[in-house]
Amino acid sequence: MQRFILGRKNHITLISAILIVAGFVSDLLFKNEPIAAAALIIASIIGAAPIALQAYQALRVKVVSIDVLVTMAVIGAFIIKNFEESAIVTFLFLFGAFLEQRTLNKTRSAIRELTEMAPESALRLLPSGEFEEIDVEDVEVGDILLVKTGGKIPVDGTVLSGEGSINEATITGESLPVSKEKGSTVFAGTILDNGTLQITADRVGEDTTFGRIIELVEEAQDSKSRAERFIDRFSRYYTPAVLLIGLVVWLITRDLELAITILVLGCPGALVIGVPVSNVAGIGNGARNGILLKGSEVIGDFSRLDTIVFDKTGTLTAGTPSVSEKVYYSDDTDVVLGYLAAIERESDHPLAKAVLEEIGDQPLFQVENTEVVKGGGITATVEGHRVAVGNVALMEGEGVPLSDRAKEDISRLETEGNSLVLVSLDGELKILLGIRDRIRPGVKENLSRLRRLGVRNLVMLSGDNQGTVDLVSRELGLTEAHGNMLPEDKAEYIKRLIHEKKQIVAFVGDGVNDSPSLALAQIGIAMGGGTDVAIETSDVVLMNSDFSRLPHALGLAKTTARNMRQNIFIAIGVVLFLLAGVFFSEWMNMSVGMLVHEASILVVILNGMRLLRYKLRRKPASPAQ
Repeated sequence: MQRFILGRKNHITLISAILIVAGFVSDLLFKNEPIAAAALIIASIIGAAPIALQAYQALRVKVVSIDVLVTMAVIGAFIIKNFEESAIVTFLFLFGAFLEQRTLNKTRSAIRELTEMAPESALRLLPSGEFEEIDVEDVEVGDILLVKTGGKIPVDGTVLSGEGSINEATITGESLPVSKEKGSTVFAGTILDNGTLQITADRVGEDTTFGRIIELVEEAQDSKSRAERFIDRFSRYYTPAVLLIGLVVWLITRDLELAITILVLGCPGALVIGVPVSNVAGIGNGARNGILLKGSEVIGDFSRLDTIVFDKTGTLTAGTPSVSEKVYYSDDTDVVLGYLAAIERESDHPLAKAVLEEIGDQPLFQVENTEVVKGGGITATVEGHRVAVGNVALMEGEGVPLSDRAKEDISRLETEGNSLVLVSLDGELKILLGIRDRIRPGVKENLSRLRRLGVRNLVMLSGDNQGTVDLVSRELGLTEAHGNMLPEDKAEYIKRLIHEKKQIVAFVGDGVNDSPSLALAQIGIAMGGGTDVAIETSDVVLMNSDFSRLPHALGLAKTTARNMRQNIFIAIGVVLFLLAGVFFSEWMNMSVGMLVHEASILVVILNGMRLLRYKLRRKPASPAQ
C-alpha cells in the first residue's frame, strides 16, 4: 500500500487540486457548506496520505522531518475543523515536491544519448587482403581498418592511406571539416564526410577520446551531489522545536486546544509555499523568454556564479563558415563568379558550400578537365578558359602573379583568422574570398551585460587554433582564451577553476564534446540549437541558440533567488510572530492567528508572482558631464 500511494503522488496532487477548487466553488458560489466541507476533507485525507507515510519513514530512521510537522498540523487542523488549511497545505507541499523531482531528473538520459552516438562496427583488414565487418568492441590496437564516405571513425588512430575530410564536431566542436591524409590523426566518433581512409588503431574502446567523453560525463554526474535545500536544513531544528513546544505547553497547561493551536500556527505553510511559488514563477518567466531553468537548485547556484566559460563555435560564433569579405581585382567579376559557381558545385571541399551560399544563383556552365590539386584546390576548364580555385600555393603553382595589393589583402585576411579562396582566370587573379566562422551578432554587448550583472571572469575554450581564438578573444574583450583544447582538456580546466581557484563556474556550449564540461560546471548552459546530449546534460537551456537570452537568464536567476530568500524570511518571521503572540499577548487566538497565517501565504504568493513580470533592466544612459 505504501508503494502504491507514494508511487502516485502526482495523481494525488492533481485530484487534491480538483477537490480544493470544487470545495471553494461550492462554498463561495453555491453556499453549499456540506459539499464544500466534504471536498476539502477528502482532499486533506488523500493529500496527507503520502506526507504521513514519508513522515513515518523518516521517524523510523530517527529523523524528524518537515513531513512530521505538516502531518501533525493537518491532524490539528482536523481537530479544530479547519479543513481549508489542511487541504491547501497538503496540496502545496505535494506540488512543491513534484516540481523538485521533475526538474532533477533531466540529466539522466545524457549517458544513454552519448552511448547511442558511439560507433558500433568497423571494417577490419584480413590477411587475405579483404575487409570484414566486426563489432567495434572486437577491434584491437594495431588493427588496420577501412572507413568509407559517411562512415564513423571507429577508434582513435593514424591514417595509413587515402585522403578525405572529417567532421570532428563531436570531438572539437569546430564547424569546419578537417582534411586528412597519410600520417594524420583521427578520432573515434567523428564522421568521414568524403573520401576513403585506411587507418591503424592506436586507442580502442574506453581509451578513445570519445570513450573518455562518456566517462567524463559519468564522473561529473556522480560527483554532482544534490545540495540540501535550506528548508530541509532548517526543519531539522524547527520541526522538533515546534513539536516540543506544543508538548510542553500541553503538559504544563493541559490545554489540548492551545497545544494544537501552537502546532497549527507553527505549521510552515508560507515556508512550504514560498520557495515553490518563486521557483515556478521564475521558471515560467524563463520559459516565456526562451530560457529553460531546470529547478530551484539550479537557480540558487546560477545566481551566485562569478565565472562563465564559453565554447567558441556555435556559442560565441555562428557555428557555420561563411564568406566574411570579397575582394575583386577586375571588371569581369560576374563572369568569373559564374565560372566559380560551376566549379564549386562539383567540389566536395569543406568551403565550397560557403562560397556557393555567398555568390547565389549563377548561370550554368559546363566544366571540363577538372583536376584536384592535393593541398591546393581545384583547376578546370570552363567555356575554354582555365580556372583555378584554391589557396596561395595553388596560385603560385599555376604561375599566377600576385600584386602588392593582393599580397596585402591576403596578409590582412589571414591575420583576421580567415581561410582563403583565390580564383584565377587564364593565369590572372580575379577574386579573393575570406571565409571564417563569424561572431554572433550582439555577443559583445551581451557579454558587457553579463559583466554588469556581476560576472568577473569571461573565458573561452576552443578546439580551434590559438591564433583564431586570440582574434575572437580580443574582439570580444574576454578575460582569458585557450585554443587547441580537446574535451578532456576543457573538463580539466573546469575542475581547476572549481577546486583550486574556488570559483563558481557556468559553462556555455552546444556540442557532444561540451557535455563533460556542461556536467562538471556548477551550472551547465546549453544552446538550444545544439545536440540533445548537451541539452540533457545542462542545467540551463537557451532555446533557439539565442545568446541574448543569457543575460536575461542570469538576471532572472539572481532575482528569483532573492525572491526565494524574501519568502523564507517572511514565512519564518510570521511563524515566530504568531508563536510569540500565543505566549505574550492576550489578543492572539486561533481565528486571528489563522487570519495572519493565511495573509502570510497570500503575501509570499504575490511576492513570488512578481517574477512573472521580470525584465532585465537596460543600462541607463550616462548623464551629460
